[in-house]
Amino acid sequence: MASELSLAGKVAVVTGASRGIGRATAIALARSGADVVVAARTAQEGQARLPGTIEETAQEVQALGRKALAVPTDLTRDEQVEELVQRTLATFGRVDVLVNNAAVNYMATFADTPMRRWDLVLNVNLRGTVLCTKLFLPHMLSRGQGTIVNLSSYLAVASVPRTLAYGVSKMAIEKFTQGLAQELLGTGVSVNCLRIEANVATEGWTFLNPGTDFSTWEKPEAAAECIVWLAVQPPSLTGLVLTMADVRRLRAQMAES
Repeated sequence: MASELSLAGKVAVVTGASRGIGRATAIALARSGADVVVAARTAQEGQARLPGTIEETAQEVQALGRKALAVPTDLTRDEQVEELVQRTLATFGRVDVLVNNAAVNYMATFADTPMRRWDLVLNVNLRGTVLCTKLFLPHMLSRGQGTIVNLSSYLAVASVPRTLAYGVSKMAIEKFTQGLAQELLGTGVSVNCLRIEANVATEGWTFLNPGTDFSTWEKPEAAAECIVWLAVQPPSLTGLVLTMADVRRLRAQMAES
């Protein structure tokens, strides 16, 4: 990856990193020079229907010559998030980049969505993002530097049937990004959000939709490159909710200036 995206000497934490955009982001961060903490629920094969584990992602990070720490983390369990923070600091002594990527969905109409499913989507997607940020932020503030990248979706602003809980969680994440960034102005810590505006051919989509033509869909690596770009920007770039197209346009403009 280009030197403009160097994260040499940095430590990054990525949630939901066993597969999909999270896995691609962990690998892209490693290619940019960062050591990576890989967090997700799936630690071993067989724990989930979908392929991918944090151990496999960690091995890919290490294959690139970077250090990796795999931490099994269920974002609905506060004690596991606390352990994620503790193990990150015990191993690396710092955190420079936090990517709040982990998310779940429950596809049903509102009338057919049990409250326990609604709560799960909000707890993982929104509360998980808030909790990780809450616990890692003091360690960024104490050093006067850090970057937080949250993940949103076009479903935050588009009305698509059977995705209401997911869309609500993502819209809240966008507001959280903007509000927190305002509070942190001048601290050296930036907060931005990447809104994935296109369909991405993750392992989940391809596994659950066999026979579908994904040739026109974005690859997880495309989103990962946008996340890395946000991670290397100066703290003055903060409080933004950007699509992948926005990031590509900004990157091109900066390259020309």
